[in-house]
Amino acid sequence: MSRLKGITVTLLGETVKGKDPFGKEIIEESAINIENVLVAPATTDDIKNQLNIDGKKIEYTLAIPKDDTNDWTDKKVIFFGQTWHTVGIPLEGIPDLIPLEWNRKVTVERYE
Repeated sequence: MSRLKGITVTLLGETVKGKDPFGKEIIEESAINIENVLVAPATTDDIKNQLNIDGKKIEYTLAIPKDDTNDWTDKKVIFFGQTWHTVGIPLEGIPDLIPLEWNRKVTVERYE
């Protein structure tokens, strides 16, 4: 029996580096490598439902490992040599009730 193994994706997080003279926060983007992320094409239902809600075209669904604590809401993600943008709030299951290594999923759209 083979074991499922995901790929490494790069999550672009934001770090506050201080404030400018006008009091606005200075944000710096930082790359965080996340290992063992499953990537699957979005289902027809996912695409249709998201288009009806906000007009965004979902292309992939990412399964996030249980031990990941990063915020995936409204973030840029790099995989397959392209940049993607997360759509919506990640769906999370109860870790103890899910038998595999992933308990969250987030959908992404192409980011240009």
